[in-house]
Amino acid sequence: MKFLHLADLHLGKSIYGTSLIDSGDQKVWVERFLEMAERVKPDAVVMAGDVYDRGLPPGRAAQLLNRLVTLLADRGISVFMTAGNHDSVYHLSFLSQLLEARDVYISKPLEQSPELVHRTLEDGNGPVTFWLLPYLYPAMAAQALGDAQIRDYDDAVRKILAVQPVDFRQRNVLIAHQNVTANGQEAERGGSESMVGGVGQVDYTAFDGFDYVALGHIHSSYPVGRETIRYAGSPLAYHFNETRQPQKGPLLVTLPEKGGEIRIERMEIEPLHRMREIRGTYDEIRAEAAHPRENEYLKITLTDRRISPPIADYLHETARAHGSTVLELSSEYNAFTGDAVLSGTREMREKPVEALFADFYQERNSGVEADERDMELMTLVGGMTRDAAPGQREPEEKDFRRILDFVKEQEAGRK
Repeated sequence: MKFLHLADLHLGKSIYGTSLIDSGDQKVWVERFLEMAERVKPDAVVMAGDVYDRGLPPGRAAQLLNRLVTLLADRGISVFMTAGNHDSVYHLSFLSQLLEARDVYISKPLEQSPELVHRTLEDGNGPVTFWLLPYLYPAMAAQALGDAQIRDYDDAVRKILAVQPVDFRQRNVLIAHQNVTANGQEAERGGSESMVGGVGQVDYTAFDGFDYVALGHIHSSYPVGRETIRYAGSPLAYHFNETRQPQKGPLLVTLPEKGGEIRIERMEIEPLHRMREIRGTYDEIRAEAAHPRENEYLKITLTDRRISPPIADYLHETARAHGSTVLELSSEYNAFTGDAVLSGTREMREKPVEALFADFYQERNSGVEADERDMELMTLVGGMTRDAAPGQREPEEKDFRRILDFVKEQEAGRK
C-alpha cells in the first residue's frame, strides 16, 4: 500500500506581509501536488495537521483545500486529515460525516468521546488501519477520559491511545500533530514554528506498535527515535530560517506485509518562489545581482553601509526585474561599533573630529553632505576637543549623536 504523507500546509498563510495565496505560491503547490498524485497513484493521502494557518481561515484558503480534497477524491484516493494546533478541529471537521462517503476522513473533537476517527483500507497483504489523532492538549484528554490526573502531553497521548481498539497484529498508521522527541532531544525549529521549545513533548515510545507514524508540527523533515516515526515537514519554506532545513517535499510511504521493511521516499515539488538569504558588502551584492536567479523571495543584509533610499530602490527594482521579491532588507553596519573605531586604528586616530562627523552625517542622510553651517559647528567642536587638557576622555558616540540632533534641529528650522 502506498500513501503520501503531508503536513503543515498552513493554507492562507502570509509571510512578511505577502499572502501566499495571492502570490500564487500555495495555489501552484497544490496544482503540482495533484499532478504528482496523478503520476504516483497512491492509495491515500494523509495530512498531519496545520492544514490551515489559523482556526478561522480566509475563504480562499477553504476554497483551495476544497479543490485539493475534491480532486483527490475524484481520483479514488482516500484522504486522511487531522487537526493541528493552528487548526480548529471543529471547523476542520465540519461535514465530516458527509465527506466520509467520498473516503475523506477528518479527526473529530475528543471532548465528548475519546474514540479516534479511523478507517481500514485493504491491499494484497491485508488490512491497514489509519488512526487520526488531533493535536492533543492534556486538558482535552483529561475531559475525554474523565481522568483529572493527566497533567502533561506525554501522559495524555499514551492514555488516549491506550483506549483505542487497535489490533497490532495487523498494520496500523497513526496520523498525529505533536511535539515528538527522542529522549527529550528536539530538532532545531524554523522561525515560523510558534511552539516554544520544550513545550508539549511526547516521547516517541508512546507510539510503539504502530507501523508508521505520520507526524506534523515541526517544519523540518526527519525521523524521531526510529525511521518510521517521521515528520514530513512543511511543503514550503515559511521563514528564512527554514531554508537551512533538509529539502522539502511530501513523503511517499510504501507499506509491505506486516513486519516488512517500509520504504520512504521524498518527492520534491518545485516551489513557485524559493527563499534565499544574501549577505555581504554592497559591491558583493551588486556583483551577485549581475548574475540573478529567477523567482525568489530574498533576505538581503548589507554589511558595509546603511540602507539609503537609492540603495533600497536599486535592490528592489533589480529583484522585480527577475520575478523576485525582497521580503527583508537590513544592514548590520554601525559606524561606531566597527573594529576601526573601537580599536582606535591609526587612520581613525589621525582623522579630525569634524571629518568623522561629516562621514557620519553623510551616512545618516542618504549621501547628502553636511552644509557649511553644519561644518562650522563641527569645526568649533573639533577645536574644543583638540584644546582639551591631556587625560580627558575622547569623544564618544553619545557626543556625536547629541551634536547630530542639534544639526537636525537646524535643518528643521530652515524648512
